[in-house]
Amino acid sequence: MAEDIVLTRDALIAEARSRTGLKDFGDEWFFVNLDALLPSLRDEARLSPAGVAYAWETFVTSLVNRLRFIDTVKRHPEIDEEQVDVAAIVCGLPRTGSTMLHRMLASAPAMTGVRWYETKNYAPFPGEERGRPEPRRAAARLLLDEMLAGIPDLMSIHPMDLDQPDEELMILGHHFSSTMIEGTFFVPGFAHWLMRQDHTQSYRDLERVLKLLQRNEPSRRGRKWVLKTPGHLMGIGSAIEVFPDAKLIMTHRDPLKIVPSWASMEYSLYRMVSDSITPEEVGTFWLDRLAELLNNFVTVRAAVHGRNFVDVRYTEQLADPVATGRRVLEACGITVTQEIEDGMAEWIEANRREDRAPHNYTLEEFGLDKAVIEEKFATYRQNFLEPVA
Repeated sequence: MAEDIVLTRDALIAEARSRTGLKDFGDEWFFVNLDALLPSLRDEARLSPAGVAYAWETFVTSLVNRLRFIDTVKRHPEIDEEQVDVAAIVCGLPRTGSTMLHRMLASAPAMTGVRWYETKNYAPFPGEERGRPEPRRAAARLLLDEMLAGIPDLMSIHPMDLDQPDEELMILGHHFSSTMIEGTFFVPGFAHWLMRQDHTQSYRDLERVLKLLQRNEPSRRGRKWVLKTPGHLMGIGSAIEVFPDAKLIMTHRDPLKIVPSWASMEYSLYRMVSDSITPEEVGTFWLDRLAELLNNFVTVRAAVHGRNFVDVRYTEQLADPVATGRRVLEACGITVTQEIEDGMAEWIEANRREDRAPHNYTLEEFGLDKAVIEEKFATYRQNFLEPVA
C-alpha cells in the first residue's frame, strides 16, 4: 500500500536488488541526480497515494534496468565494440511536429530509432533470447493500457505504439537525467537543478544503451540512428560532444501554439500522480521552462556557430512532409532513393492526424496570456520563425 512506501535511495536500491538478485550498478554517477530529486518530489510534487506508488515503481524499474544492463554488458563485453552511427538528433520543443518527423525519418530503410517498448525496458529480461523481446513488449503493452485508462485522450495528444520509434528521453530518465522526470512529476526545483548539471555522462551511457540495442538486433547494424526528444535541449551541448557528427534537427513552431498545447498534456500527466496540482501552476511552470530550454538552444547554437544544425519549420513540414524528410536525410548524408521516399510517404499515409481525435485546449484555462508569451519568446520568434500574422 502507498502509505507503506518510503521513497528513499536505500529503499529503492534494496528493492531493485531484491527483484533482480544483482548488486552492481557500475558507475553510480546517477545517484547524485536521484538524491537531488527525492527532496523535490517530497516537497513540491504533492503526490497522491497513486502517485507515490507510481513513483516507487518508476524509480525501481529504472534501477532494475541499470542492474540488468550492467550485468548484460559484463557477460557480453562485445557490446562495447558495437559501432553506432547517430546521424540525426531531433530536438525541437514539444508540439512542433518532432514526433512526426522522427518517426517518418526512422521509417526509411537506412535508418533506425529506439522503439517505445525499448524505452521502458532497454535491458533484456532474464532468460530473454537475443532478438526475441516479446516479454518486454508484453510488459510495455500492460503499461500502455494502464496509461490510456488513466488518460483516455492521450493518443490524441501524443500517439504511441509499442514498435514505433519514440523518445530516448525515457532512457535518459532511467538515470534521473532528463526532462522525463519533470514531465511526470511536478518538481520545478529539481528541473532547474538538473538544468545546471553536466549531462555528458548521461549521453555516454545512452550511447552504450544504443550499442546494446544494436547488438540485440543485428539488422540495425549499418543503419543510422535517429534520436529525438525535446529534452535534448537541456543537454544539447553534451549531445554534441558525444555525437559530434550528428545533425541537430531543430523543429520550429510559434510558441503561442506550443505552450498551451504542452501545458494541456502536462496537466493530464500530473493528474495521474497528484490530486492538487492546478492548471495555472502547470501553465506558469512550463511557460518559463520552455523558454529556458529554448534559451539554452540559442546559446549552444551560437557557441558552435550553427554547425550541424538543420532547421525545420512546422508549416513547411505539414505542407510537404516527404520533401522535408528528403531535405533532412540529405543533410545527414543519406542518398534518398525512391524506396526511401515511398517509405516515408507510406508512413505519412498510415499516420494521418485526421485519424485521431482533436486535442482541445485554450490559453485561458492555464492562466496564460498571449502578450506575455509573445514577449517571452520575442527573440526566438524573430530569429527562427516566418512572420506570424
